[in-house]
Amino acid sequence: MDRTNSGVSGLDELIEGGFPRDSTVLISGGSGTCKTILASTFIYIGAKDFNEPGLYVSIEENVKNIEWNIENFGWDLKRLQDKNMVKIYKLNLNSEENIEMQIKAELKAISKIVQQMNVKRLVVDSTTAFAVWIQETGKIRSLLYEFTDELKKLGCTTLLIAETRGRRNDFSAFGVEEFVADGVIALYFSPPNRSVFVRKMRATNHSKNVHPFEITSKGIQINPRDKIMWEAIK
Repeated sequence: MDRTNSGVSGLDELIEGGFPRDSTVLISGGSGTCKTILASTFIYIGAKDFNEPGLYVSIEENVKNIEWNIENFGWDLKRLQDKNMVKIYKLNLNSEENIEMQIKAELKAISKIVQQMNVKRLVVDSTTAFAVWIQETGKIRSLLYEFTDELKKLGCTTLLIAETRGRRNDFSAFGVEEFVADGVIALYFSPPNRSVFVRKMRATNHSKNVHPFEITSKGIQINPRDKIMWEAIK
């Protein structure tokens, strides 16, 4: 199977060399678990080291804040943006209009960018933000099914970010994302320990253990040889 290198130090050793190419992988975790850092690394390293154009779609976060987060590691984001290898795009949603129609329009805009840039890596940050515009859980679930299905048609390796309560058995915000995704990676922060757990990964003999990771000046570094007891996650 063709695989896409994650760009995250130590992660590919847990998933047989990388994400299945063109798959959709959910990155879930509570606040402060480094979901955005992992996704940013996936986009940046993919463009810099593997010549794979990347699109980072923000549903709620300001574009400038995402750029600052990436540049905080000393990464030359602007150079890749100028070369049309990386683009950060914020969805244009307005609560005063029909949200479903807006999202369909934004999917067309995303598709156009993917075609123009020949995007290979896509991040959507975060699916949880849909709750800002839609209050009914049933409608959110239906929308997520449709949204994820449309993303799969784009032919990119896609990371979906989901904010959870951070508990060890929380893998999605609405109970939908983990089932429509081909893979699920959960991030945890039980001070002082950070850890990662691969819940599932299609067509992959992935690690079944919880592994520690650190945030360094170079980004996330996972130690695939060390393990953390499942009971240590709170």
